[in-house]
Amino acid sequence: MTDYFIGLMSGTSLDGVDVALTEFDDHRIRLLDHHYHPYPPELRERLRRHCFKESIALKTLGQLDAELGDLFGHCVLELLQQAGIAAATVTAIGSHGQTLHHAPNAPYPYTLQIGDPNRIAEITGIVTVADFRRRDIAAGGQGAPLVPAFHEAVFQSEEENRVIVNLGGIANITLLPKTTSGRPVMGFDTGPGNTLLNAWISRHLNQPYDRNGDWARSGRCHPGLLAILLRDPYFQQPPPKSTGPEYFSLKWLETALKSCPSIPPQDIQATLSHLTAASIRQGIESSQFTPDRMLICGGGVHNRFLIELISNAFNCPVQNTQAFGIDPDWVEATAFAWLAKQSLGRRPGNLPGVTGARHPVILGGIYPG
Repeated sequence: MTDYFIGLMSGTSLDGVDVALTEFDDHRIRLLDHHYHPYPPELRERLRRHCFKESIALKTLGQLDAELGDLFGHCVLELLQQAGIAAATVTAIGSHGQTLHHAPNAPYPYTLQIGDPNRIAEITGIVTVADFRRRDIAAGGQGAPLVPAFHEAVFQSEEENRVIVNLGGIANITLLPKTTSGRPVMGFDTGPGNTLLNAWISRHLNQPYDRNGDWARSGRCHPGLLAILLRDPYFQQPPPKSTGPEYFSLKWLETALKSCPSIPPQDIQATLSHLTAASIRQGIESSQFTPDRMLICGGGVHNRFLIELISNAFNCPVQNTQAFGIDPDWVEATAFAWLAKQSLGRRPGNLPGVTGARHPVILGGIYPG
C-alpha cells in the first residue's frame, strides 16, 4: 500500500512556502512533486516587521494567522493541480507553520507558529497535522530541532558516520553515527545560518539574499570581529539547545560591531559567512564526533562561498542530499510530511536525546479534513 502525504514548510528566512508531495511505501519515502510559493512582497514585509519581535498586537496576530492559513491551503491546491493528484487521495498534510517566536528557555518555555490549520483543512478537505513543536516543549524539550528524527529514518548508514547540515535561517546539525556503533543520534542548532547574511545584504544592497555568496566573497574576513561573535555564550552552551532570529539578530550583530568600528560592509558579510562555517565546525568538534561524510540541505546549499568554507573545514566528502534521494531544497518540507505520518500512526516524532524532552512524544494536533 502507498500513502500520499504533503509537507508544508515556511522557515525563518521568511521568503515563502515550500510544499512537498510525498509517497510512502512500507518504510520508504519518495518525493513525487514540489511547489514553491514566494510570499507576496507586502506580506513578507509585514512578517519581517512582526516575526521574532518581543510583542505583537492581538489583532495583527489573529489576522496574520488567518491569512497564512488561507495561503497555505491554496498552496496545497496549487501543488495538487500541478501534480494531477486528487485531494481525496492524500492521507494528510503536515504543516510546520510560520515561526513567530521561539523561546524554549523562558520561565514558561514556549514556541509559536502561525498559519491556522483549521483553514488549511477547510480549504483542502484534507486532514491537517500542525503545531508540532509545543508537545515536545510540554515534555521538557526545546521543541527543536525536529528534523533529526527524519534524518535518522532516511539518511543513517551502517557503514559510515554522517553529519546532516541544514542551512536554513538558523543552521542545525544531525550527527548520525553508523548504526553498528551503538552511539545515539544527536542534533542541535549551531547558530546563524542564512538569517544574518540575508539581513545584512538586505540593509546595504536591498537584496533578499547574497546570490552564490558573491558579495561575501568580495570581502575579507575580519578575525577580530569573528572572535567577538564566537565568544557568545550560545556557542559554548552544551546541547540540547535551539535558537532563532530573535536571538541572532541585527541588534546582536550591532552590539559586537561597537568593538570593531569602520569595517566595510562586504567584510562584515564575509565574516558572517565564516561565522556560520566556524560555528558548525565547533558544534561538531565539541560533540567529539568524526564524520565520514557530510550532507548539506536547506537554502544555504546555493551559497557557493559558504559551502566552500564548510568544505574546507572538514576532512571528509561534503555533498548535498540529492545524491541520497532527496533534493536539498525539499528536505524540511518532506520531513513534515513524515512527521504527519508519525502523528497519525501514533508514533513519536521527537528524539529526546536531541530536544531534551523527558521522553518520546507524539507530536502535533490533528484537524479533520
